[in-house]
Amino acid sequence: MSKLNNSYPWTEKYRPQILSEIIGQKHISPKLNKYVENRGLPNLLFAGPPGVGKTCCAVALAKELFKDGFNQDFLELNASDERGIGVVRGAIKDFARTIPLSADFKIIFLDEADALTTEAQQALRRTMEKYTHTVRFILNANYSSKLIGPIQSRCSLFKFKPLKNLEIEERIKYIVEKENLNITDDAIKAINEVCEGDMRVAVNLLQAASSTSNEVKKEDIYVVSNSAQPKDIENLIDFCLESNFLKARDSLFTLLFDHGLSGEDVVSQIYKKIMYYPEDKISLKNKLKIIDKIAEINYRLVEGANDRIQLEALLAQLIAINLDL
Repeated sequence: MSKLNNSYPWTEKYRPQILSEIIGQKHISPKLNKYVENRGLPNLLFAGPPGVGKTCCAVALAKELFKDGFNQDFLELNASDERGIGVVRGAIKDFARTIPLSADFKIIFLDEADALTTEAQQALRRTMEKYTHTVRFILNANYSSKLIGPIQSRCSLFKFKPLKNLEIEERIKYIVEKENLNITDDAIKAINEVCEGDMRVAVNLLQAASSTSNEVKKEDIYVVSNSAQPKDIENLIDFCLESNFLKARDSLFTLLFDHGLSGEDVVSQIYKKIMYYPEDKISLKNKLKIIDKIAEINYRLVEGANDRIQLEALLAQLIAINLDL
């Protein structure tokens, strides 16, 4: 791989170009390879969380099928840019009408297809029926349930899973070697903790953290990800368990004002930490009560409530639940 300018996004620089380079998704790659061997495929629906390889698989599949004719026979559209019926009646129909050059069919890849309006989905269904002989559709969705039944029934569903820690670690080490960087084991662990199985987030974190130094440490990862270190969250929770509201509030203010975290960031990290807190510190019964309160506070924040007031209320609830008030 040629060395590109360091400012070039590494998510593109190290994007897999063929199916054999896809990270993870071992339950999907063999089936896609079979389509390439047979030189044919049905309409496909890729469903799963962001950053797990859905777009990579679609593009790699098309490149292996079409070879030099890829640019002529493959159309990629993002449904979130144009959610209405116009995108179906315009770009999709115009492309579907033309004759394929390098295979018996062309491919239209519709990213974020679950963002299409119901009317647009109905029009897409009719287009899929009309141009069956010349076009195959690959639909990409975070939530397949948001697509209407007739579209789902016309596609073979592939469910993508979040990537495992080991798979992300291997890819990070590969990029580190290519970029002549050094990275600590704690930094890799921090990347896995923050990205939660999203390779795109993991690679972006690595690039951002390496922008100031060739030595990537865990502190760099937490800074560029706008996340608190796990110890800071643990201290905040421990102060609540000790019924020390003032110290817990001081820790909260440090996260909000010194580290610049948003209220939703703090709530999300408290939730993750509570889930795995030792039961000798927080009983399962109290965990259930706390999670219920976290959900309520999170909803209020999403609706626009004041971060500071809501988070202080959450700290008070943690203390009250621990004291069984």
